[in-house]
Amino acid sequence: MLNKFVNYIMLDGKKSIAIKLLDATFEEIKAKGQKNPTAIFDKALENVMPKIEVRPKRVWGSIYQVPQEVNAKRQLFLASKWIIDSARSKKGASFSKFLANELIEAANETGTAYKKKLDVYKMAEANKAFARFARRK
Repeated sequence: MLNKFVNYIMLDGKKSIAIKLLDATFEEIKAKGQKNPTAIFDKALENVMPKIEVRPKRVWGSIYQVPQEVNAKRQLFLASKWIIDSARSKKGASFSKFLANELIEAANETGTAYKKKLDVYKMAEANKAFARFARRK
């Protein structure tokens, strides 16, 4: 999972820089008083991974937002993307500090990435009436 996360952080093929950023993030997590940064990382990803999402489906000329289950690879991708995007959107300090804050907040079930997961769940709940279209071809 760490290698996949490094690949998601990477920009323009610069993997060594992405690895250094993740190492600095883990050092920042240790500096904030957490003893095991990899456990925080795993807990954060687990808390942010969505189990269900809405996908557009065209039925008889109308487009419905149909709730569907998310496979494991896409769960990891979405969780990583939301955490990294929320860290990148903040300005003022280094990316590793914001990423460390976001991982700690996600592990505690707060923060921007966790809120995004809850928004996806609310959308799926609101559109569960269209779940009957999920299996239709």
